[in-house]
Amino acid sequence: MSAGVEITRAMVLAAGLGTRMRPLTDTRPKPLVEVSGKALIDYNLDRLEQAGVAQAVVNAHYFADMLAAHVIRRAGPAIVISDEREKILNSGGGVGKALPMLGDGPFFCLNADTIWMDGPVSNLRRMARAFDPAVMDILLLVAPTTTTVGWDNRGDFALEQDGRLRWPKPGEVAPFAYCGVAVLQPHLFAGRPEVFSLVDLFRAAAAAGRLHGLRLDGVFMHVGTPQAVREAEEAIAGSKL
Repeated sequence: MSAGVEITRAMVLAAGLGTRMRPLTDTRPKPLVEVSGKALIDYNLDRLEQAGVAQAVVNAHYFADMLAAHVIRRAGPAIVISDEREKILNSGGGVGKALPMLGDGPFFCLNADTIWMDGPVSNLRRMARAFDPAVMDILLLVAPTTTTVGWDNRGDFALEQDGRLRWPKPGEVAPFAYCGVAVLQPHLFAGRPEVFSLVDLFRAAAAAGRLHGLRLDGVFMHVGTPQAVREAEEAIAGSKL
């Protein structure tokens, strides 16, 4: 069994326009939309700090100055801004541009609209312990769609008994939602274009049998719309998050 890896760096994807979150994003970037009095991105950064991540790269495009001013005030983790004001690079391109700041080893990659409640153990620490480069290219955190808050689609993946993820077959229900949290490796970005989606990497890893998933211990909240903000606040009010 793999002993896992130590992960001390992370990427937080925060450059999107947040169009589905309007009107809340008319005057601020989506990562600064507040849920229960706390900015979305701070939920992510707090989890990273608690998991021992020393440095997080945050990409910025929409209201970039406002976002940078907010995150740079944090005591931890140390924040580095990847400036994407000139051009939106999509999720994969955004990570690709930031690679020189992410080191040579595996790193966390988080969507800025992700909130989750941990169980007894940090899910990020569980991911680091579970990641085995010998058999995995990518490890995704996934949650059952039946217990997910703010989720409005049919799910993303099926999770096999050996931990591998696959896309559902035609007519098959996908019981697991991607939580917007991944462990990635720098070599996966070699030869990729300037602008591309991380889904391209997921599909390549799945085709090679090297896309794995870890089931979330806790509750996942996808906060993509004003209605989802209200649902997340209700869930948080009933928890100890």
